[in-house]
Order: sequence, then structure tokens, then C-alpha cells
Amino acid sequence: MDEQTRIELEAAAFRRLVQHFREHTDVQNIDLMNLASFCRNCLSKWYRAAAEEKGVEMDYDQAREIIYGMPYSEWKEKHQSEASTEQKNKFKEVTGEEA
Repeated sequence: MDEQTRIELEAAAFRRLVQHFREHTDVQNIDLMNLASFCRNCLSKWYRAAAEEKGVEMDYDQAREIIYGMPYSEWKEKHQSEASTEQKNKFKEVTGEEA
């Protein structure tokens, strides 16, 4: 496979992943972190880092809006629920951090 085709396939897979996250708002970030050790916020940070590597200025809020499809504050208000004690405990077990 040539380099351009590889890049195009990776970009298509990335777009599908972002769309999947946007469609499945019932899946909370803490669940993603507990199961896969990454979430929408992680993807936003990686997106921002990639932009900066290319010399594109982008802050974290801009990157999150690209991933979430809306400002993070709006997504949080519409879709984020309070994490359960079980979710928080699992998060601490997985990441070593408080949820």
C-alpha cells in the first residue's frame, strides 16, 4: 500500500471513530477510560498535539469541539451523567487518579 492510501484510510477510520463517539453519547468518558484507557478528551489532546506538530495553533477547547461536535460545556450539559462510586473506583484502579 502506498503512503497516500494509508493516510487516507487512517483519516477515514479516524472520522468514523469520531462519528461513532458522537452517535453514542450514552457511553460516558469514564466508561471509556475504565475499559480502554482513553476517551474523547484523550482523543482531543492527541488531535491538538498533532495540529501543533504541523504548526497549526489550536487550543484544547477547539480540539474538544472538533471531537465532540459541539462545545464541551454543551456536550457535558446534555450528555454527561454523574459517575457512580463503582465507576470512580474503577477509574482510580485503572489510572491511579481520582475521577
